[in-house]
Amino acid sequence: MGEPRMTLATRAVLSAFLAAPADEHYGLQIAEAAELPGGTIYPILIRLEQCGWLESRWEDIDPQEEGRPQRRYYRLSERGAQAATTAMAKVSSRKRRTLLSARPQGGTA
Repeated sequence: MGEPRMTLATRAVLSAFLAAPADEHYGLQIAEAAELPGGTIYPILIRLEQCGWLESRWEDIDPQEEGRPQRRYYRLSERGAQAATTAMAKVSSRKRRTLLSARPQGGTA
């Protein structure tokens, strides 16, 4: 699969990962860091994993013993860290060009 759609929500999720690119995060941590509801981030995480930008694993715990369900941990793959950095820079550059072209030209105030 190619590059994911770079929606605002996808950019928020990627920003959360890029803040600590080598770290693993579980869904609730990502949702809080991205300031998005949990139901919004899971489809994004699936798409990013299908693109090869994320890797995931289930934690190795006994849910009965811990008193909570297992968590699925996600982290940027090596390819994903590079691709996410590039994609975010492209979006930022595009936004900057759009803002500059929207400014009124010439004239005095």
